[in-house]
Amino acid sequence: MTVHPITITGEPVLHRRAQPVETFDAALRTLIADMFETMDEANGVGLAAPQIGVGLRLFVYGMENDDGVPPRGVLVNPTIVTTKVPGSEPDPEDDAEGCLSVPGESFPLARAGWARVTGFDGDGAPVDFEATGWFARCMQHEYDHLDGKLFVDRLNDRYLRKARRSIRNNAWGVPGLTWMPGVDPDPFGH
Repeated sequence: MTVHPITITGEPVLHRRAQPVETFDAALRTLIADMFETMDEANGVGLAAPQIGVGLRLFVYGMENDDGVPPRGVLVNPTIVTTKVPGSEPDPEDDAEGCLSVPGESFPLARAGWARVTGFDGDGAPVDFEATGWFARCMQHEYDHLDGKLFVDRLNDRYLRKARRSIRNNAWGVPGLTWMPGVDPDPFGH
């Protein structure tokens, strides 16, 4: 297994729709194993293929949940259906969300509290489950990556301004920037 560098906002693969996985083979299973290794080394709870520069529709997760879903898994070519996102202002503490591709930054974001996720595992077997709470948030976050969206793209105007300032101050927003889990300092201080 190989730990991959994580792309930072501005890398084109993060900002375009990923392509469906067409072949469930040994190369895909190796990619999935590498993604788990990279996610674990980065102390993340999810990692989408575009975050390591691969424009395919899959993500891995590692998150305890109350939904009876295994705490570690992969979703290939997923679909997601959610309840309505609350229209209220996100809570600065309870709704703070971060992303490995916006390293070290977090901003409040309202998300749906329930999601139904379907797709396939790494061998092509169907996967279908419901997610609630923070697990639902994780599923929505990772799914967004597959559509070329980062969580900062969904922020309300107040937090979007702060996010843009942070991206500018960190000199992100341009192609070619990455950080290496296990080599570079953990941007979230785990």
